[in-house]
Amino acid sequence: MNFNIRKSKKSDMPEVLQLIKELAIYEKEPGAVEITVKDLETDGFGNTPQFQCFVGEINNKIEGIALVYNRYSTWKGRALHLEDLIVRENMRGSGLGTALLNEVIKYGHSLGVKRINWEVLDWNEPAISFYENKGAKVMRDWDVVQLSEEGIKNYISKL
Repeated sequence: MNFNIRKSKKSDMPEVLQLIKELAIYEKEPGAVEITVKDLETDGFGNTPQFQCFVGEINNKIEGIALVYNRYSTWKGRALHLEDLIVRENMRGSGLGTALLNEVIKYGHSLGVKRINWEVLDWNEPAISFYENKGAKVMRDWDVVQLSEEGIKNYISKL
């Protein structure tokens, strides 16, 4: 199957948001997506872009995305974070995920990063196998820690 992998354009953001929502449903969090197309357009294409997004097209239709942003590791230095790699359910196994991951790795390499990291849900065995087969190390002894917007406000109120 032939894929066209390219950097996203502002006009792609409605379809990018649709894929984000599809992932939220797959990850059993259908109501968790709060961002809007306007947020993606502003944050990705404003004066200081907060992320880079790659889209994977098949027959001129966006069937997958990979969204990344810069990080910094106190141990390694410059790093890249893969926030989400999403492939439409009916396209999984087609090679599109590999093509998108390849683009992320090439992009990180071009930036000179020392590490590329991302998270995967512990029950998502197909994704875990996919990443491990690509040579990634799934660090099962680490827990993800988050402070929500409400948690931030609560924290600040106690300072």
